[in-house]
Amino acid sequence: MSFLEEIQRRRTFGIISHPDAGKTTLTEKLLLFGGAIQEAGAVKNNKIKKTATSDFMEIERQRGISVATSVLAFNYKDKKINILDTPGHKDFAEDTFRTLTAVDSVIVVIDVAKGVEPQTEKLVEVCRMRNIPMIVFINKLDREGKDAFDLLDEVEQKLGLHVTPMSFPIGMGYDFKGIYNIWEQKLNLFSGDKKTSISESIEFKDVSSPELDKAVGEKAANTLREELELIDEVYPAFSREDYLKGQLQPVFFGSALNNFGVKELLEAFIEIAPSPQPKNSQERLVDSKEENMTGFVFKIHANMDPKHRDRIAFVKIVSGVFKRNSPYLHVRQGKNLKFSSPNAFFAEKKEIVEESFPGDIVGLHDTGNFKIGDTLTEGEILNFKGIPNFSPEHFRYVNNADPMKSKQLFKGLDQLMDEGVAQLFTLDFNGRKVIGTVGALQYEVIQYRLEHEYGAKCTYENLQVHKACWVEIENTKSDEFKDFLRVKQRYLAKDKQGQLVFLADSEFTIQMTQSKYPSVKLHFTSEFK
Repeated sequence: MSFLEEIQRRRTFGIISHPDAGKTTLTEKLLLFGGAIQEAGAVKNNKIKKTATSDFMEIERQRGISVATSVLAFNYKDKKINILDTPGHKDFAEDTFRTLTAVDSVIVVIDVAKGVEPQTEKLVEVCRMRNIPMIVFINKLDREGKDAFDLLDEVEQKLGLHVTPMSFPIGMGYDFKGIYNIWEQKLNLFSGDKKTSISESIEFKDVSSPELDKAVGEKAANTLREELELIDEVYPAFSREDYLKGQLQPVFFGSALNNFGVKELLEAFIEIAPSPQPKNSQERLVDSKEENMTGFVFKIHANMDPKHRDRIAFVKIVSGVFKRNSPYLHVRQGKNLKFSSPNAFFAEKKEIVEESFPGDIVGLHDTGNFKIGDTLTEGEILNFKGIPNFSPEHFRYVNNADPMKSKQLFKGLDQLMDEGVAQLFTLDFNGRKVIGTVGALQYEVIQYRLEHEYGAKCTYENLQVHKACWVEIENTKSDEFKDFLRVKQRYLAKDKQGQLVFLADSEFTIQMTQSKYPSVKLHFTSEFK
């Protein structure tokens, strides 16, 4: 198969949702349809994730949650599909945010009963920032939930999306009879009292046909006709071009638990979803079809095998072919590295691969060379953009609990921050270190890992901060900026990259600061240039 054909057959996407919307079940069913696993429940009981994610901490085993993104790959109808299954738990949202830099498209899962939830809003905002093509899957239709049109309105209003239904439910919950697939003009009906199987898929080019009344009953058929008419009038027709630009989001309805609507989602996905896309670097736009290999590290996972203390750097291949044992330039360090055992993740197993193509995710054993955002090339100096830090929601001073181990503590903090576990801020006026995290659970993770991996102990002190705001200023010599530095000096800090950050104690403080110092712009992500 030629290089260009290899690129065209790849689909790399992430699945995002609020916890419990059914993301894991959907991932599992996609793997089932793709023939990658033979039994349901494998994702839940971690059979698949054993190799891609390790329960390296007691905290993971106790709470039964995944704190890391898993990479799962399988083949379906001549397409090579790479799924990045992200943690749903909000305390580990940073990992999800970064994973979104490595995907070409996204499936957003929404619970029919709960509708759009806060975590979904945050994640979709990140996708919108990057114009990532999104497909919406409204899940759990076998349960009582919100009206389909109300849900579509909610998705448009709360998430700021422009949707077009590609399938539509016939009834819901107890009255759920099936789904009309607008994309393929087919009717998928449920059978059996327990509604656990799909009885048949009937082609219906003409919904005005009396056959529809026979299939679903007169009342349901009339309702469906009215709803499809309304869809035609209200929603735009599907345009692949608009979808790929991130300007239109197709919506599918289904029930992942009952395999309902999943196959339709997968069939449409492989047809419309983008193959690996060009990616912006600070220097230029890199096209996936270029011959020279380029790739970037979007995630680092430490201690995947606790016996060997290894770290694996997850690299997304952007262009060219990544070959085992070939030398590649580590741009930040300016040195060439070879990799004798690059890993690819095929559902249940991790295996060494000879070559990987654009869109693929490769796991490289790391002895501490990599940071998140690092670039590998065949010699060209490139730095890929787009791995932002978001304003944390929890802030604590970090204190050294063992003065004899201060070197280990600083090394540990430095490496854990490189891994993206949390963010480190150093206060300007007294040099104290502040750790900011998305979720409180991360503090336990940091404490545990500092002790068990670096032999250092730390304690925390609460700090009353509402938000970290990255400061942008056009004229650093202006009197206004000097006054800002003088008045706010106790609340100013530097992040790990040396950017100026204002640690605001309330929303009111942010508003007052912005009105008093209009030339000082405050941002809630570190990526604003």
